[in-house]
Amino acid sequence: MDLRDRPEDDAFRREVRSWLTDHVVGEFAALGGRGGSGDETYGFATRLEWEKVLASDGWTCLGWPTEYGGRGASIAHQVIFNEEYVKAKAPGRVSILGEGLIGPTIIHYGTPEQKARFLPPILAGSELWCQGYSEPNAGSDLANVQTKAVLDDDAGDWVVTGQKVWTSLAHQSDWCFVVCRTEAGSLRHKGLSYLLVPMDQPGVDVRPITQLTRTSEFNEVFFDGARTAKDNVLGEVGDGWRVALATLAFERGVALLGHQVSFRRELDHLVAKARANGRSSDPVMRQRLARAYAELEILRFNTLRSLSDIDGPVAPPEASIIKLYWASWHRDLGELAIDVLGPAGLVAEGFPYELDEFQRTFLFSRSETIYGGSNEIQKNIIGERVLGLPPEPKGATR
Repeated sequence: MDLRDRPEDDAFRREVRSWLTDHVVGEFAALGGRGGSGDETYGFATRLEWEKVLASDGWTCLGWPTEYGGRGASIAHQVIFNEEYVKAKAPGRVSILGEGLIGPTIIHYGTPEQKARFLPPILAGSELWCQGYSEPNAGSDLANVQTKAVLDDDAGDWVVTGQKVWTSLAHQSDWCFVVCRTEAGSLRHKGLSYLLVPMDQPGVDVRPITQLTRTSEFNEVFFDGARTAKDNVLGEVGDGWRVALATLAFERGVALLGHQVSFRRELDHLVAKARANGRSSDPVMRQRLARAYAELEILRFNTLRSLSDIDGPVAPPEASIIKLYWASWHRDLGELAIDVLGPAGLVAEGFPYELDEFQRTFLFSRSETIYGGSNEIQKNIIGERVLGLPPEPKGATR
């Protein structure tokens, strides 16, 4: 795997850098790159406008095939874009779920009519999406989904009833892709379907969840007779499990690249803080910072290697290694940040509860070891499906 820029890569990098220099100005530059993990609600209206600026010059959905409005960009060019984007301190993206998850899933499983209806607004940054997977009793155990959808033949609609939880940015979204049970009496992976449900309608109640950061990126979503058209099933009825796994594959893939580059920015800021307050002169602290740098480089190389091996929307079990690795790394970075700050890290930046970037990382990164499959679930997958170990006991027997 040669990570050096080829001549065509260098030309693309210069194109990206030049465009960002010309456009990350004014209110967009004033955001200072904010809008990442634990900070998704910051400057949201301005960031939404930024999506339209990106779209107007063809900088959204780079990896999508050209026939759907993307650039058909190679993995190398997508990496370059993400690197330069973070270096330019461009605004945090608000359409990640649309561009990186549901868009590619529709491209692979959608009908021509679904592609024509849903892909252009994602490309333009004019419709936002959220993910209706987790439920109170179906988080990492997604196959335990209980939200139901019943077909009303007379109206030609699916009627959706149930509860989703930890739904990122549901209060800002226009649509939700919902995994629900469409076959009465079905269990586990069988009888599930993947519905595309509009959020702005009677029967959808979104309740923000206030987090340790005092922000509310996550939400509870209650569906009480909410409706969506009969044709808004992605894939076949009853085949929702396969489509849901494909979406998770995209979440483990290219969508992770921008996430990792933002980690590098956080680490660089932390190293600068350690130098400024003298903590970098402590050999133990210096070693911890060096270790964080080395581990982040390992994460980058392994992600690039895994992306080069993926053929289509199927996440190999090894993808769980990357999820476990980055979630644990970011949690550890938050703890390291508080140690670098010392006692000052325990005091809010401003009244009544204004946090700095390191305090937000420390508090929010705990959630990253839970969402998208908890660390414990990832370890089970790695043990059973990668290493071939015996499965975990499902319950005591007498």
